[in-house]
Amino acid sequence: MSEFDSAANEPLIDRPERSGSLWLLIVLALVLFGIAAILAVMDRTQAQPFVLAMLGILAVVGVFCLFAWAMGFLRLSGRSAESSPIAAAFLATLEDGAIVTDQDGRLVYANQAYADLTGVDSSADVRVIERVFSSDPDAADAIYRLSQAMRDGRRAQEEVRMASPLGRSDGGPRWYRVLVRPLEITDKGRSNRRLTVWQLSDITRDRAEQENSFQELQRVINFLDHAPAGFLSCDAAGQVVYLNATLADWLGYDLAQFEVGDLSLIDIVRGDGAELIRSVTGQAGEVKSDTFDLDLVTRSGRGLPVRLLHRVPFGENGIAGDSRTLVLNRSRGEEASEALRAAEVRFARFFNNTPIAIASLDKEGRVLRTNAPFLKLFGAVNSDDGAPKMEAYVAQSGRDDLGKALKAASQGIGEIAPIDIPLSEGHDPRSATFYVSAVQDGEGDGETTIVYALETTQQRTLEAQFAQSQKMQAIGQLAGGVAHDFNNVLTAIIGFSDLLLASHRPTDPSFQDIMNIKQNANRAAGLVRQLLAFSRRQTLRPQQLALNDVLADLSILLDRLLGEKVELQVVHGRDLWPVMADLNQLEQVIVNLAVNAGDAMADGGKLTIRTTNVTAEESTKFENTRGMPPAEYTLVEVEDTGHGIPADVMEKIFDPFFSTKEVGKGTGLGLSTVYGIVKQTGGFVFCTSEVGKGTTFRIFLPRHIPEFVEETKPVVQQPESEKATDLTGSATILLVEDEEAVRAFAARALASRGYTVHEAGSGTEALEVMEEAGGNVDLVVSDVVMPEMDGPTLLVELRKTRPDLKIIFVSGYAEDAFEENLPENEQFDFLPKPFTLKQLATKVKDVLNG
Repeated sequence: MSEFDSAANEPLIDRPERSGSLWLLIVLALVLFGIAAILAVMDRTQAQPFVLAMLGILAVVGVFCLFAWAMGFLRLSGRSAESSPIAAAFLATLEDGAIVTDQDGRLVYANQAYADLTGVDSSADVRVIERVFSSDPDAADAIYRLSQAMRDGRRAQEEVRMASPLGRSDGGPRWYRVLVRPLEITDKGRSNRRLTVWQLSDITRDRAEQENSFQELQRVINFLDHAPAGFLSCDAAGQVVYLNATLADWLGYDLAQFEVGDLSLIDIVRGDGAELIRSVTGQAGEVKSDTFDLDLVTRSGRGLPVRLLHRVPFGENGIAGDSRTLVLNRSRGEEASEALRAAEVRFARFFNNTPIAIASLDKEGRVLRTNAPFLKLFGAVNSDDGAPKMEAYVAQSGRDDLGKALKAASQGIGEIAPIDIPLSEGHDPRSATFYVSAVQDGEGDGETTIVYALETTQQRTLEAQFAQSQKMQAIGQLAGGVAHDFNNVLTAIIGFSDLLLASHRPTDPSFQDIMNIKQNANRAAGLVRQLLAFSRRQTLRPQQLALNDVLADLSILLDRLLGEKVELQVVHGRDLWPVMADLNQLEQVIVNLAVNAGDAMADGGKLTIRTTNVTAEESTKFENTRGMPPAEYTLVEVEDTGHGIPADVMEKIFDPFFSTKEVGKGTGLGLSTVYGIVKQTGGFVFCTSEVGKGTTFRIFLPRHIPEFVEETKPVVQQPESEKATDLTGSATILLVEDEEAVRAFAARALASRGYTVHEAGSGTEALEVMEEAGGNVDLVVSDVVMPEMDGPTLLVELRKTRPDLKIIFVSGYAEDAFEENLPENEQFDFLPKPFTLKQLATKVKDVLNG
């Protein structure tokens, strides 16, 4: 503008708020009136001094105000433009219409642009925004939202379409943008003023330009969608962010339903080709291009051979941006040179879909070309000086062996033995077998060596697990055999101790010695039961258990065992699945783990026992649980904050008689017992530990799903004191036992109770005794493991002549260890070794009376 039009810069409406106060004026008037009333009732002579004083005060105040006005401290009320001409000029020349309203909605300010946009000529016709758009029902919702934002003191913006310009009935449709925002003004010495600013803009031209741009964009997208080649773009994570209609049609997807994040490279690229595409790396600011021949996968699962022209830009820190990938269909009939195309497609398929990682190297050992499995196995390695060397892909301990093999290949040596090399070390070791061969004819491309790598991590793990399993099985068989023989010895010791105790009074000098013999024999029997638990040959009585209830009952005992220095926390899982287990044995498992944890926290710590449900999918995600099949489990975690377990000790923790405690402070059977009980229950136990931080034992018990729930009356157990104490009888019993000491004790014990006892040392001898007795036998008490003929075979033979004969099996092994050798639904009773005289007599009495 060459000239400044002051009239145009004047606001259409500017109503500044009065700065005075009505109440202050009223108070001042009342004071003056009161003074005048007082002077009126006073005597004239008395009032004269006061009148002169008041006039003097008012004169001084007046003179002071004149001086203050002259110096600029006091100003008379005027227009806002005079106090801030720059702000007034800015608002008046603003292209957007602007109005300001107070808290009551009264119009305080309006510039000339607002009048022009709303089509008014005078200040009397200016209306607030709500009234301007009140005639258009389509704008009602938007104006309501803006009014609500004004009342809430929020900033808001809406766009409104009008059929014709505001204030006129002619003209085409117009678009307006309406913005509302709060305005708070602070005056010195006064409270804040809360106002509202409304801005009105005509955006019809912007909308037209957007529409034209959108149409141009639609044309470009239409050209790209119907191009004779496919096109896609993916981000650094491998998510497809765009694909054109041609590629979507090839793959069988509906482009109209495609959304970003629905597809990833692994969904549309066969095999490990996605790793190949994502392997392109570069520095910040670079744009890298590469070509890949591989197979895409259609939605129906059919393979689609393609060639990808892949370009990736790299931003800050070398982070890959969205790619631009051209897809050329190499299916039959798509190319002129059919034979060449078919050969290239077959080679690309073989090369990228083989389970073996392949890489070609130059004479310096740098990686030139790789296939998709190679990148999946090793990942991408960046190098500042070009292609990375092959040694960079393996662990430090294996680089010398690999370097020797590569050097031999670069020298043209044909026969190079395969070598096993670790890929990584530490917490998650990985390994692979490398096959290195020389390239006889590199055809000038620099290739001198071909490396084939086959990962052997899982194979090594399985070999280690198999060796450990064989060792544990061998130890279990040895422990079971030793426990069986010990049970026979202990049965004889305990039995003869009972016979001696029956013939000695408590006052006899030898009575206490005999009691000590029996007590130590019972203690030895407890160790034998732990051996049987490890070898999984103990007798279990499984029942449906709720682990939360079991832990709740055990918490008081565990608190007492751990002491005051160790804090116990039990975290119960919600809606926990039931399990089938022996209650006493499961309690022993928890107690053993808690005691071990307490020993590891001698200076204090925290023991956490938590339960939770584990789905089949979740069961594959736990650390160090190889060999456990995916299934639904109920998990019990026992976690402590102790000193942890070193790696060399971790391999032996479940071995029997292995202990890190001082001599005389542990048998070394605690964790082996845990292992055996959990295994015999059908579960799995694993341990993870970190030295200095703590140890966690995880017990996975199979979920039990009851087939049906049968309502039964509760069985009331008869107390021992109320059971029959008369253990005598007159029946005829056939006692079959190959251990002479056990047979002698049992025969004397039963004979002393009035029974007629026939003895036999084997199953064959028992049949002969049975024949001599004419079958006149009421009960057979037989060992299970015997030479020539075992107990189950003897039972089968006896059933041929006496189908109703009662039999009691005695064994140091579990009942289910021989039950499978018996005919289906065979009825028998069982007495585990070692047993006392009273237990034998009670069992015989119960069976005969049953």
